[in-house]
Amino acid sequence: MSTVVIDPATSAFLEMVRATGGKPFHELSVEEIRGMITESSRQLAPATEELHDVRDQRIPVDGGEITLRIFTPRALTAGETLPMVLYFHGGGFVAGDIDTHDAIARYLSRHADAIAISVDYRRSPEYRYPTQINDAYAALTWVAEHASELRGDPGRIAVAGDSAGGTLSVVMTQLAAERGGPRIAFQALIYPWLDLRPGTSSPSRLQFGGGEYFLANPDLEYMLTLYLPDGASSTDSRVSPLLYEDLAGMPPAVIMNAGCDPVCDDGKMYADRLAAAGVPVQHHCFETTIHACVSFAGIIPTGLEALSFIASRIRAALH
Repeated sequence: MSTVVIDPATSAFLEMVRATGGKPFHELSVEEIRGMITESSRQLAPATEELHDVRDQRIPVDGGEITLRIFTPRALTAGETLPMVLYFHGGGFVAGDIDTHDAIARYLSRHADAIAISVDYRRSPEYRYPTQINDAYAALTWVAEHASELRGDPGRIAVAGDSAGGTLSVVMTQLAAERGGPRIAFQALIYPWLDLRPGTSSPSRLQFGGGEYFLANPDLEYMLTLYLPDGASSTDSRVSPLLYEDLAGMPPAVIMNAGCDPVCDDGKMYADRLAAAGVPVQHHCFETTIHACVSFAGIIPTGLEALSFIASRIRAALH
């Protein structure tokens, strides 16, 4: 096992969590998990960026409608277009929404100089897999088809997401490849959860999944039981996209991981597989911090550093 070095702000956050005596996620109800994430985002998120325009747009999906929140960073000159970043929030498919991740999407819009579109996909257990996949692909398709009215460039679409949102981002690259579009130019993954098989025993799961580092292995397995319906297999590459066989021709990628995170190895393994398939990929691990550090960037400077890194890589890839 590697030596664990935690930065002071992350250590203070973990001590604060321990001092409150709160239960781990797997001992909470769905409503309690959602409330906890909503409250923590209100208190701990990065500072809110002021943008030129922010608006919500309802779009049709199979069985209903979902909301997209569209962020335009600045006024555009006549005929000017910007890249578009489709953002999928984390929360284990159970929690989080476009409000809890509003500050993250705003930051990416401002610092990547892109139109960010945050997707309020339907959550489990009310809507189980593959609803989230279908909602995400419907959003990708809608954005590509409505690029001109968004002042976006349909040739410069990135998918991005944190944790479970990273899962959705990678699955979008699979579907786009298999269905002939929409074309995805870049994928930006923030501590993605890519191997959802229960009992996964990667080194990072074994070292950091015991509950001392905010996210625990039982939390992941609890979220999985809420996400998958009876009969769905965790070995399906739509569920565990790390298992997708042919990665040749996938979009270039940047992958950010936190060192003290049970899913740290997911991102590194995906980066290695992309590289082996000839796909340009940059992987960076912020060794001294934890899962969800970007959501806590208001008090964990390393989380803000990671968010800045992701925004800079998106900007470099799409401008």
